[in-house]
Amino acid sequence: MSILLNPAVLSVLLLCILCLRKVNVLLAIIVSSITAGLLSGMDIKNIMDTFISGMGGNSETALSYILLGTFAATMAHSGFTGVLSEKISKIISGKKYVLILILTLIAMASQNIIPIHIAFIPIIIPPLLSTMNKLNLDRRAVASALAFGLKMPYITIPVGFGLIFQNLIADNIIQNGVDVLRNDIWKSTVILGLGMIFALLVSIFITYRKPRIYEDRPLNFKIPENVECSKKTIFIVILSAVLTFVVQLITHSLPLGALVGLGVIFSLKVIPKHKMDSMMNEGIYLMGYVAFVMLVASGFASVLKETGSIESLVTSALAIMPQNIFVASIIILILGLFITIGIGTSFGTIPILAVLFVPICVKLGFNVQQIIVLLAAAAALGDAGSPASDTTLGPTSGLNADGQHNHIFDTCIPTFIHYNTALIIFALIAVNLFS
Repeated sequence: MSILLNPAVLSVLLLCILCLRKVNVLLAIIVSSITAGLLSGMDIKNIMDTFISGMGGNSETALSYILLGTFAATMAHSGFTGVLSEKISKIISGKKYVLILILTLIAMASQNIIPIHIAFIPIIIPPLLSTMNKLNLDRRAVASALAFGLKMPYITIPVGFGLIFQNLIADNIIQNGVDVLRNDIWKSTVILGLGMIFALLVSIFITYRKPRIYEDRPLNFKIPENVECSKKTIFIVILSAVLTFVVQLITHSLPLGALVGLGVIFSLKVIPKHKMDSMMNEGIYLMGYVAFVMLVASGFASVLKETGSIESLVTSALAIMPQNIFVASIIILILGLFITIGIGTSFGTIPILAVLFVPICVKLGFNVQQIIVLLAAAAALGDAGSPASDTTLGPTSGLNADGQHNHIFDTCIPTFIHYNTALIIFALIAVNLFS
């Protein structure tokens, strides 16, 4: 089968085209899933059954986002969000690059120090939009900074989500017949992190440095104003956040951690119990769309696996792949980009890519360091720029709180251009250095 006619390639291209034509991401993924199935010869009932059963693959992530969205809503109604945004506004004192730096550091901390991932975005970003408007700050620069903070740490730092990501890489390389030490992963992937730092600097200081005008519009959801936030309330909110982190760390369950945090807030009456329903409704409003996109992205991944089109794509590529390691690396990275951008998760793509790419790399004579870099880069490539990735959905959920930030054109395309380009270039540099 020709590579260009492969169902996986065609369905991912269709997904990208639909999104660029401003078709809703949720609908675009469903249509692309059905297209992939039909092109591979599956009947429509089998496609939908596979799609729906596959949605469960991201069920824990979706539940986490709903509960963390509720947690964010309770923090806003407690007055803590207002205090936090006021503190940040005072620190930046009209300096947009200071604001970008703070948000970048917070995003990085959400991956490693306090691994709550994108849950901080609906807490912090919406109250800061008016400050960004006064600074005429291009929100595409903020989206790039947030995506960097959500992505770079797990690639290079073996703590929190980084430990999970790098253990996944090590385990899957070992399972496919190559011996590797877990502690060697970050030593090989650190060069990818350097590439992302370079891309971040380009996006902030070159591409999106010019002022961009935004209107002062009301937010899509109401953040309570003039809510008195006592020292006791601040202490309880911080305690609930710490307990959320500790429980997640001990149980490896983010939903359970978020549930404990909510329990503390409601039981200690930071938010009255009669407001519990409204807080859940706001949580669903904040993060429900992101949660559903993650669910349907998992369904899309299941359909692609069922069709066998990913395996046939790699087989077709292998048939034309040269013995030149550099050229072969380019082909592997491009294939990884296609596979991951449709599925939308670097973590969930690692097992698929490892089964396909590790045997190829061994056959072509790649060493262990080169295999690590290629697998990590191939998995991470689609995470930036994918319409179905939480790395793009998260920033959009906060920056579009007033309806002035487009998911595709203001988040996906900027992050795709900067970070995927950097990852490919620096991965190729690493392959050359490790030869």
